[in-house]
Amino acid sequence: MYLIVGLGNPGKEYAGSRHNLGFQVVEALSRRLQVIGTSQKHWSVIAESKYKGEKVMLAQPLTYMNLSGRAVRELVRNYSIELSDLLVIYDDLDIPPGTIRFRARGGSAGHRGLQSIIDSLGTNEFPRLRVGIGKAPDNMEASDFVILSVEKTDKILFAEAIDRSVEAILHFIDCGLESTMNVFHKGATTAD
Repeated sequence: MYLIVGLGNPGKEYAGSRHNLGFQVVEALSRRLQVIGTSQKHWSVIAESKYKGEKVMLAQPLTYMNLSGRAVRELVRNYSIELSDLLVIYDDLDIPPGTIRFRARGGSAGHRGLQSIIDSLGTNEFPRLRVGIGKAPDNMEASDFVILSVEKTDKILFAEAIDRSVEAILHFIDCGLESTMNVFHKGATTAD
């Protein structure tokens, strides 16, 4: 079984924010897989589906971003998920808006949701998909920037990134991480 976790904050006030791109990718993937119905378990909204014969669980932690690890740890443990079959999706300030990048492992680079997961799992050895949101303006704290609603100009970039993320996730399930990185990182300047 694959566990696809999109990070974000629950509640209407955060729905359109940059910090909720992980949630938005999971929602788009859910539509693509024609998921019917969700449930709340293990501090998450979850849904199960299949893709090319593989079981796929979609999850949105309800713990708020900074405590995402609690939910992910419970899901991994209760569903016996191999860490290589876990994919965490989150917003990233360090890459341009609309850009997506996969990583096989690594630190959190200051992302508190990802750090919570690393701490809770006791390892940073799990795949992740970063959706770029760009840097905060010089006069604004990053923590304020990520929870703002997205401006019209960036909405188009983010919509394209969400669509591309869905295609990339399906490729990940079908062909594995290395192939996905080779296909979806074309033109990248660094090998993540």
